[in-house]
Amino acid sequence: MQNNFITVLFIGDIFGRPGREAVKNLLKKNDDEFDLIIANCENTSNGKGITPQHAIDLFSYGVNVLTSGNHIWSKKDIIPFLNESNPIIRPLNFPSGTPGKGSILIKLREEIPIGIINLQGRIFMKPIDCPFRIALKEIKRIKQYTNIIIVDFHAEATSEKVALGYLLDGKVSAIIGSHTHVQTNDAKILPLGSGYITDVGMTGPEESIIGVDINTIIKSYLYGLPEKFNVAKSYNSQINYVKIKIDLNTGCTLSIKSEKELIRNVE
Repeated sequence: MQNNFITVLFIGDIFGRPGREAVKNLLKKNDDEFDLIIANCENTSNGKGITPQHAIDLFSYGVNVLTSGNHIWSKKDIIPFLNESNPIIRPLNFPSGTPGKGSILIKLREEIPIGIINLQGRIFMKPIDCPFRIALKEIKRIKQYTNIIIVDFHAEATSEKVALGYLLDGKVSAIIGSHTHVQTNDAKILPLGSGYITDVGMTGPEESIIGVDINTIIKSYLYGLPEKFNVAKSYNSQINYVKIKIDLNTGCTLSIKSEKELIRNVE
């Protein structure tokens, strides 16, 4: 790492086996292009939650840190894993005493510390503690160690994500939105130097409705009856991600670019 910047890859919500295979495929070709690889994992195992084995698999592919969201609790065997020293985090603004940790400080190959914070929104989602106030408090703590901080804001409402982006502008390196599974076309650098995107998108089956079997979702809308949401069988997988270049001295984003790739699924 001879440059005065680091390169970060943030991979959008991994959905089921197609998402896991897509990550494996992507990182097999590109893992040494990046200094830090972060991925949101909350839908990794059968479309809801993540198992310890799937987390271990993602780390073996080259992912450095896993963030999550409201479905992190769906696989109960992940709870002990969250309490251990594994680089997997859940939203910080769950109440005090909740298993796991909501932020992490890691060091890159040349001992450069990086802070990663996971937050969850409250609009159209289960209300938990205020992500805005908790973010400010945690940023102040992490700033004692590093000025490079990346935030995954797992939220539904665009307005809430944009508001947090402007609140944290200049205080963190980047604010990356997750949860809606649809990549937004608004990756940019905010006025005070923080990278921002409202939603990074999903990594999973392309021929689907946000990862789920198309006919199942249509039936649920037509008839209003509960349906089991299965991971879609798809000819292609989509990989949505952002590439971020961060200045080591200022902690500001130098560039941020959103991308989407398609790969042919092989059974």
